[in-house]
Amino acid sequence: MSHHLSGPDLRSPGDDARLDLTDVFAFTAPSRERTVLIMNVNPFAPTRAEHFHPDAVYRINVDTDGDSLADVAFSFVFSPPGDGGQTVSVHRSLGRRAQSHEPGAERLIADAPVSFDSDPEVATAGELTFSAGIRSDPFFADLDGIVHDFRWTGRDSMADQNVFGIVLEMPNAELGSNPLIGVWARVSVHRDGKLVSMDRGAHPSLTAYFNSEDAKDTYNAREPADDWENYRDAWTAVLQHTGGYGVEDAHRVLRQILPDILRYDRSRPAAYPNGRKLTDDVTSARLNMVSGGRITTDHIGPHNDLLDRFPYLGNPHPVGAAAMSG
Repeated sequence: MSHHLSGPDLRSPGDDARLDLTDVFAFTAPSRERTVLIMNVNPFAPTRAEHFHPDAVYRINVDTDGDSLADVAFSFVFSPPGDGGQTVSVHRSLGRRAQSHEPGAERLIADAPVSFDSDPEVATAGELTFSAGIRSDPFFADLDGIVHDFRWTGRDSMADQNVFGIVLEMPNAELGSNPLIGVWARVSVHRDGKLVSMDRGAHPSLTAYFNSEDAKDTYNAREPADDWENYRDAWTAVLQHTGGYGVEDAHRVLRQILPDILRYDRSRPAAYPNGRKLTDDVTSARLNMVSGGRITTDHIGPHNDLLDRFPYLGNPHPVGAAAMSG
């Protein structure tokens, strides 16, 4: 289910929804001169967690030269929640420093308010625009149909669910002159004096289909630059089993998703797997891939509550209206 519940046994990593990355998006803003990057966390918010984790580092990584290593990284660090709500600071790292999971020394935004109601809090730093808070979950899928041998129910399992969204918009030039970038997100948490990677990803629905339960925590801790070496053989075996692929065809397909970095050529319209818009039908794309073309759709379309302006994610559903599921 996209990247929701990406720990073992369909649970959040570390059994903590605050550390659970759900989706990553990269697309061009309506102005066409600005890039939008979104990472969502905390599935079924706020039923499993009411705030961002104050000991976590939430991060969006950007590869600008095609070597599968971060060249620009934006990190988001949240205050402990209190009576006044919660605040967030935005840090940026460049070059080799972007490859560390720690927040960068350059702080772009300090102590911006986090939104826990329908009105998004928006902060700016120069030409960068930022927002963090509870929003409607844009992911759409017939999850009940998927887990019951593809007997479709016609029900969008995420239609009334919320997530915590982290949204950045910036001029294209902020991410370099090369229109081709690679994007992935990571959630780490400080434990016993160390920063521990709990979740990471970019492409939707990889760990759910490809990783065994005992491999998920290791996957979440690793670097995408090593994905081809680490997962080519195991994931080839999965495609041979689920889709009847030969080895050569399996390798060709896996090159689209390994390393687990969302490539986006900004000189072309965003449409998954070239970036990812909020309306892209990634569930059908993944079903088609893993089934070898036998299953092409789950018959569920995008949500109609998306915004045509920043922060793009729809207003959150009223607390209590969304039934906890998963």
